Order: sequence, then C-alpha cells, then structure tokens
Amino acid sequence: MTMTSPKQTTLSLKQSGVRWLWLAALVFIIDVGSKLIVMNTMEYGWPNRIEILPFFNLLYVHNYGAAFSFLSDAGGWQRWLFTAIALGVCSLLVYWMRRSPADHRLANCAYALIIGGALGNLFDRMYHGFVVDFLDFYVGNQHWPAFNIADTAICIGAGLIILEGFIAGKNDEKK
Repeated sequence: MTMTSPKQTTLSLKQSGVRWLWLAALVFIIDVGSKLIVMNTMEYGWPNRIEILPFFNLLYVHNYGAAFSFLSDAGGWQRWLFTAIALGVCSLLVYWMRRSPADHRLANCAYALIIGGALGNLFDRMYHGFVVDFLDFYVGNQHWPAFNIADTAICIGAGLIILEGFIAGKNDEKK
C-alpha cells in the first residue's frame, strides 16, 4: 500500500473549480445592483407595479422568508436560520469546487451560480432584514411569487446540477 501526500491528492487553486468563483462574484454584483436600482427607483408594493409585458411586471416587495415567502411570518428567527443555511451551503459548494477539476465546467458553473445567488440573498437578509424581490410573472390573475436575480441563479444552478447528473450517468454507461 502506498501513501500519497495531501499535495498529490488535492488540486492547486489554478487547477481546481475554485477558479470559477468569478461567476459567483458576477452573479452577486448583478443581483445586488439590480436590487439597489429597484429600491431607489420604484415605490414599494402592488399598486406601484410597472407593467412590462402581458405576463410580466416589475414589483418591489420585501420577502422575510425563503422561497415563495416560506416562513415569512415566523417572527424573525427565520432570518438567522436562512443565514446559517446559506453560509453552510456556500461553504460546502466551495469545498466541492476546491476538489473538482476546473475543466468540470458544468458542475463548477452550477456551484458558482448557487453561491452567487445565496450570497446575494444573504446580503439582503443581513443588511436589510429581508430579501428584495421584484420579478413578477403571471397568467391572468394568477401570479407566481415575486423573485429576484439571485433566486434565478440558484434555480439555474440547481438545474445544471441535475443536468450534469444525467450527463455523467450517460458517460458512465458508455464506459
């Protein structure tokens, strides 16, 4: 049995997926920037929506909960729960990126999108005490819960992880 040193089993930062963190930073900047624009140019609430398309409004609202306002009326403790979850998930994804080769683009992109989105919403929670949502899609009188760029990045990242799982599974079958 041969022993390998830690240097032999870990990738350098240049070779690892950590080099994809620029995408997380870009998502964070776009998310926070878009929210600042909304907060500084729009009035709060439903009557002040801006109708863009027959199925899409801009609508400035506060979300004290998580996705779809989950736990939004829980009394404040949920802010710290969602903060802890975001920090834990981001830490885990950075760890996975550190262990993943940089050329695993799909997985590293997915992780970076989730990290950037999680940090964007985390910034809102910590700075404002709520998350700013402003994208309102609807059909007739049925509205999807408002969301933001960070939520979009998280969903795309999750979708890419699922896609990567299917692609990896097909590659394993071919071998």
